[in-house]
Amino acid sequence: MAKDLEIAQKWLERLQTDYPDASRTTHEGVVRWSVGENSDRLNQLSDRALEIVLQSMEFRYSILQQRYLGVTPDTAYQNLIRRLGGLVLLRNKIRTWVALSRDRHRSVINVVQEIVQELLNSDRYLQQQMAWISQCTRNERLRNSLLLASVEEYCLRPIRNQPLLVYRFLNYLRRSGRGGLTQFPTKDLIRLVSAEVGTPEREDSINLVDAQTLTQYEDRQAWEERQVLRLKVQQEFETYLEENVDPIAAKWLRLYLQGYTQEAIASTLEIPISKIYRLREKVGYHAIRVFALKQSPDLVSNWLETSLKDHCLGLTPTLWEQYRQSLDPQQREILDGFRSGRSVEAIARELDLKPSQVMTEWSKLYLGAHSLRNET
Repeated sequence: MAKDLEIAQKWLERLQTDYPDASRTTHEGVVRWSVGENSDRLNQLSDRALEIVLQSMEFRYSILQQRYLGVTPDTAYQNLIRRLGGLVLLRNKIRTWVALSRDRHRSVINVVQEIVQELLNSDRYLQQQMAWISQCTRNERLRNSLLLASVEEYCLRPIRNQPLLVYRFLNYLRRSGRGGLTQFPTKDLIRLVSAEVGTPEREDSINLVDAQTLTQYEDRQAWEERQVLRLKVQQEFETYLEENVDPIAAKWLRLYLQGYTQEAIASTLEIPISKIYRLREKVGYHAIRVFALKQSPDLVSNWLETSLKDHCLGLTPTLWEQYRQSLDPQQREILDGFRSGRSVEAIARELDLKPSQVMTEWSKLYLGAHSLRNET
């Protein structure tokens, strides 16, 4: 059996198990949406690439299950806006903009709704998704659920360690504010660029559409790889919390990543809200100071793109230089030693320190860069 047919059959069996009361057409519609429009591509993928695609499908299905499938359209839409509005980085940016604008009566929810509506009206990817979903099923309610799940997954895609929705918000500001894309300069010339740009000799041309298609494909591949890393980090961190902290901490993490508020988590786990807040602080401490720093540093840094060797701890070149200048000579030597790939023992011998002292200093360096990155 071909890979695409085998995968589709497994998803159909899973849908029948998860939702035994749903109709056959509902099961098939969700399966078609999960597998994607060009199912033949699955037959041509390597085992590694296929694993990434399957993880991506799993991620999209989990979003659909948690907030959109089997609920009313109004509830599903509210779940989407609440989920997107709960992004801390986006919420802070919107609140700052509202505070500085003339429209101070607007709320975060209002702005998120406008951005989502603008995406549905103009974003090419979401319009392609709407066209594909209309082919997956004729059930309007199911179409609505599949579309909202697609919107959430698309808006949460990480671009340079920030959700894609944050960049769409910045585009929204440029269009809605003066001097944005909707206003043309009155004195400057406007240059129109065609799909092809000729070389000076005009014997050849560079097709911008082909370059754009290639870039979109590479971005999609990179996103799928990040999703695999994200799920792996989540699973390993949950296991770490269960074994080293408290099984309840792992349950808190799962609910938190699903978009539950602290109050909702307290109600679900039947735990006092004060204990939930202490649990959040404990999970945050272990996430940064133990799991990311000592338990699985390579896994976390590859996912966040904050490795010392390749990404300078996630700092821009300017911040990296400022950060280095703020260190004393011994700290710089330790930092350079880790960046060059030397072991803790080798660095300790060179600086006449104990390995534990080197690790203590490295912890300070890592947390210092983490704080600087978050401040900016």
